Amino acid sequence: MPSLSLSMIVRDAETMLPACLESARNLVDEMVIADTGSKDGTLEVARRYGARCLSIPWENDFARARNRALAEVRSDWVLVLDADEQLDAEAGRLIPPLLEHPEIEGFKVTIRNYVTSLNHRIWDWPARINDTPLEAARRFPAYIDHENVRLFRRRPHICFVGRVHETVGPQIIRTGGGLGKADFRIHHFGLAVDAETRLRKNRQYRQLGQQKVQEMPDNAQAHFELGLVVFDSFHDDQEALKSFALACRLNPRLGVAWLFRGLALQRLGHHSEALTSFANAASICGPNALATEAEGDSHYSLGDFDSARRCYKRALASTGEAPAIKSKIGLAEVRAGRTRAGLRRLRRAVEEAPKLAEVHDRLIQACVWLNLLDEAAAAADRKLAAVDPDPPSFLRAASIHAQMLNWEKAGEILRSGLHQFPKVERLRRFLVEVEAAQAAPGADRCSGNPS
Repeated sequence: MPSLSLSMIVRDAETMLPACLESARNLVDEMVIADTGSKDGTLEVARRYGARCLSIPWENDFARARNRALAEVRSDWVLVLDADEQLDAEAGRLIPPLLEHPEIEGFKVTIRNYVTSLNHRIWDWPARINDTPLEAARRFPAYIDHENVRLFRRRPHICFVGRVHETVGPQIIRTGGGLGKADFRIHHFGLAVDAETRLRKNRQYRQLGQQKVQEMPDNAQAHFELGLVVFDSFHDDQEALKSFALACRLNPRLGVAWLFRGLALQRLGHHSEALTSFANAASICGPNALATEAEGDSHYSLGDFDSARRCYKRALASTGEAPAIKSKIGLAEVRAGRTRAGLRRLRRAVEEAPKLAEVHDRLIQACVWLNLLDEAAAAADRKLAAVDPDPPSFLRAASIHAQMLNWEKAGEILRSGLHQFPKVERLRRFLVEVEAAQAAPGADRCSGNPS
């Protein structure tokens, strides 16, 4: 029977490492853990599980760190995990037969990333409703699957490449090795972190991405990865567009780069040019729910509501139950003159996903556009009760009530908003205006449109 090693790099991971090592301890013949500078009890935890530990310097290079750990491995095969991951319960049964395939040098493994909202995505992969039986994962509403080569033979030519988003896959392919698809999962909890930790990680990934493109200036994938972290995490759309456009020039067949070039153009308001990018992405990669939905968004912004509706329907057909897309169809139907069907669809979307802010917003928008102010006010009130509201939600609800000359309700909403957001000056200014109107019954002193 071929032997198997667990290879890891860790830092300040004492809280999550026990569950990770527990999930693998009965499957592997050895554990090799390289610590890059922990200040907590990470190494003590690792030694408690019988791991062979080494301390290595952190050199701003994930591939270099992983290769240092890999150099200490003695087994025939290598399994790579991070401290915030756990193996499937079925891995103990499913992995050993994989090691008996003589023609395979590595296996792509599905990594299930747990996230806190169905609105999350990784690259162009959407979140799905979480139905995973793993106990540690039950508290998360959604997950996103992606694949990476995490199980591979120990060979001198198989090593990690890439300062960030490192992988051994390109080395296996470059040397003609076979890649298989594993039938077990790795469960990843690292995306569901607090805002401060997420910001720190994103800053690190941006810095490493900038260094990576300096080292690999002709690598389209490296430019795409940098653009993605700038686009998703820092919302610098102009800078992200430069990276995506360069990736498209370096590799015109990189469909995902065309998709995100279109998304960046869309955010910048260049919808006609965005549609061209989405068409290029589709011609390379085939239909994609995110691209089709984004195409609908650009058609909507250009006032072509029928085309938007058709795109949204195609996106819905490929994603299944998606209340957010259903609400987009409903709004497009309202704007295209299919008022009754559109409102019916918008109301159903709110019923299906009462915690999703955007479905409330589209129903409110449609009702205001149709001058159905009573229903718009009720929908705005329902959103405040169902979703953790932000200042614009309070302003919008108060504005609708003000348009109906319902000053008392508008003031009540604004005072509630100020209680939660006491430093938001727009709430305070609008409350002063509403209270003035309330003090002078019959006088139209409030525009109902806060600036």
